[in-house]
Amino acid sequence: MKNYASALANLWSIFDWDRKQSRLNQITKKSEGEDFWQDNKKAQAVMKEISDIQSEMDLWNKLSKQVNDYHDLAASGDESFREELETEAQALEKRLEALQLTTLLSGPYDKGGALLSINSGAGGTDAQDWAAMLFRMYTRWAERRGFSADVIHRSEGEEAGIKSATILFEGSYAYGYLRAEKGVHRLVRLSPFDAAHRRHTSFVQVEVLPEVTAEDPIVEINPDDLEIDIYKSSGAGGQNVQKNATAIRITHKPTGIVVSCQNERSQLQNRENAMKVLRGRLYEMKLAEQEEQLAKLRGEYQKAEWGSQIRSYVLHPYQMVKDHRTEFEKGNTQAVLDGDIDDFIESYLKSR
Repeated sequence: MKNYASALANLWSIFDWDRKQSRLNQITKKSEGEDFWQDNKKAQAVMKEISDIQSEMDLWNKLSKQVNDYHDLAASGDESFREELETEAQALEKRLEALQLTTLLSGPYDKGGALLSINSGAGGTDAQDWAAMLFRMYTRWAERRGFSADVIHRSEGEEAGIKSATILFEGSYAYGYLRAEKGVHRLVRLSPFDAAHRRHTSFVQVEVLPEVTAEDPIVEINPDDLEIDIYKSSGAGGQNVQKNATAIRITHKPTGIVVSCQNERSQLQNRENAMKVLRGRLYEMKLAEQEEQLAKLRGEYQKAEWGSQIRSYVLHPYQMVKDHRTEFEKGNTQAVLDGDIDDFIESYLKSR
């Protein structure tokens, strides 16, 4: 019989219960102050933190009770409980594995939403089609996890696929998980766009940014530093072309960062989404500066071409998806392209 109590104790030490309890006591006391709700936005942020910490602690308490009940039942020596014990053991294995992953997601934004951008690289039409395939893969992954996926920008390719797209994923630990996908993704296949049906290699750059709120003191943006352009959204023609100027392009003059959003019909919504992307990129830049790693600006940006890929998806002459950072691989390429990427994410997080 495996000692699940020992495994839980090891994770408990990483969870740092005392520190979380101390923080919960501190902000709970703050929430009881007479002037607490004078600043409504800050108050809501504190209440959300209280709720998040309390939910975490409740989860750990519940699992601790389940582990203790399992060991008490096993210690009874009653053979009539064997089948029940085996079922419970499998369930505990899964819960502890899931809990282990959450202990690896301790960054300041890991629990929150993620902005994932897909940009086609070397490979022409094939690369744009590959970008659309990755777009589908990530939205399918979100469906599997019960996450929302809001497309805030999408630029169609001339012949097929997409040139670029940005998706806002909302769900528990969305950024913590998706940051494992940051980098260049390489596809090898027989090209459907080549008359001779030859093998082609395509590259797509995936960028993952945290969802940073306007109230977050880590990223402060001076409105005077912004240059905002409003223009008509491009579309496929006919009824899809916007008659009003609703698309937004924002340039952050001090850094030269340019972001755009044209997916919504509302100019206000496009501006809000563009600001989300800008805040995420400024956070990445600030983080790089703090760590004195300016070479890793914008999340270890790499040129989307041969030799810089983090993962390869080979559809011909054999079927294989391989992550070059962890050496983890899968032979069922269709399942991966249908959104089954959790094993790749988990192996990366564990390797970190």
